[in-house]
Amino acid sequence: ADDVAQDAFILGFEQVAEFRGEGAFAGWIKRIAARLYLRRMKKDARLFLTDQTPDEEDHSALDEPRTASRMDLDTALKALSGVERLCVSLCYGGDLSHSEAAEALNLPLGTVKSHVKRGLDKLRARLAPEAGLGATRLGHV
Repeated sequence: ADDVAQDAFILGFEQVAEFRGEGAFAGWIKRIAARLYLRRMKKDARLFLTDQTPDEEDHSALDEPRTASRMDLDTALKALSGVERLCVSLCYGGDLSHSEAAEALNLPLGTVKSHVKRGLDKLRARLAPEAGLGATRLGHV
């Protein structure tokens, strides 16, 4: 997260002439950070998928459950709509508050909260049965 913030400030400094002053400068920087975060997530996802070749000698028995859960989560995240995945990723993967995510995405706060709630509900519904957890137990994690 620190790398993304630093990169956002550097990019903002380099592109400060493009800031039109229509909104808060902090919001403009947060939007840059959100875009950088998403690019990094996509890049990391591609690297994760290309690094995970089916080679039995490289995987220990302890890594299999973790790899399976990671793949389950990746599959569940892909089932979300783009905006739900973005809001959930920023709020939970990017450690932004709902307000910060709303500002970064230029969306109303209520809309971001709705997308996060719907996204989490869909993730719970997909992951709870596979993990052998009840929806109520997973809901309190």
